[in-house]
Amino acid sequence: MEWTEVNIYTATEGIELICSKLEDIGIKGFSIRDAEDFKEFLDNKYGRWDYIDDDLMGLSECETCITIYLPANEQGQETLTAVRSMLSEMKAADTEGKYGRLEAELASLREEDWANNWKQYFKPFTIGERLAIKPSWEEYDNSEDRVVLEIDPASSFGTGAHHTTRLCLELIEKNLAKGSKVLDLGCGSGILSIGAILLGAENAVAVDIEQNAAETALENAEKNRISPDKYKTFYGDITTDEKLADEIDGKYDMITANIVADVLIAMKDHFRRYIKDGGILIVSGIIEERLDEVVDAILSAGFKDPEISLREGWAAVKFTL
Repeated sequence: MEWTEVNIYTATEGIELICSKLEDIGIKGFSIRDAEDFKEFLDNKYGRWDYIDDDLMGLSECETCITIYLPANEQGQETLTAVRSMLSEMKAADTEGKYGRLEAELASLREEDWANNWKQYFKPFTIGERLAIKPSWEEYDNSEDRVVLEIDPASSFGTGAHHTTRLCLELIEKNLAKGSKVLDLGCGSGILSIGAILLGAENAVAVDIEQNAAETALENAEKNRISPDKYKTFYGDITTDEKLADEIDGKYDMITANIVADVLIAMKDHFRRYIKDGGILIVSGIIEERLDEVVDAILSAGFKDPEISLREGWAAVKFTL
C-alpha cells in the first residue's frame, strides 16, 4: 500500500489538543517536532554533549509539526478531509492565534495528484439491503435493482468507504419511515441525507461548518436528481451561530450526525431542540473508547433506547426521543 505523509503545523500549545482530536478521528500514530522540546533538551544541565548534528540543531528553530501517514486510497482521503475540517474548526475558535497556523500540508505530493490518485480505489459497492454507492466517474451494473446513490465527495467527507458512514446508512435504511423530514448535521458530501431521500424521506436539510461541504452536498443532490425544494443546505456552526440555529429550526423525524465525540457531546441539546417526539437520532464518528461517554451525554439530554452498532473500532448509535 502507498502512504502519504501529512504535516500538521501548529504551536507548542496546540500539540496535546490536536493529538487528542486526531485520536478521535481514528489516527493512532503520529510523530511530533517541537522547538520547545529540543530547547529543553539543550538546556538540560545534566547533559554532556561533545557533538550535536547540525540537523538536530535545526530543530531549535523548527515550526511545531505533527506528522501522520495516510493510505493513498479513498479511506485516506476521508481521513484527510476529517483532519482538515477539525483544523478549520480549531482555527475559527482560536481568536488569539495561540495554536499556530493550523494547516495540513502533503509532503512531496501535489494536491492535484492526491485528489486524482485515490479515485482509482473508489469503486461501486453495496450497503445494507437496498443501497448501492457509486462515484460519478464509474459505471454500475444494477442487476440487483438497488437504490443507486451517486456521489462525488470532492474535498468533503463521505464516500461511504468509512465505517462510520456505512454504519449510519445501514441504520437509516433500517429505521427511516417513508415521508420523513431529515436533518443532517455535519453533512460533508451529503451522503447521509441524500441517501435518506432516495430511501423514502420527503425532504432534508443538510448543515456543515465548511462552506465547500454544503456546496458539494447540494451538487451531489442535483446529481441524484433531487429537486431543490426537497434539499436545502446551510454552512456554519449551530452551536455558536444563533441566527443559523434559528434558520434551520423546526422539528425533524430523523437527525443524523457523523462527526466526532466531542462535537456530538456539545450538540446534545441541539439534537433535542430539533427532533420530534418519537423521532430518531443517529450519531456516529465515535471511536469505541469514547462510546460510553457519548451515549451517557445524549441520554442526559432526554434521549432513550440506545441501539449500538460496532465495526472495527468505530461505533454508531441510534436513539429515540
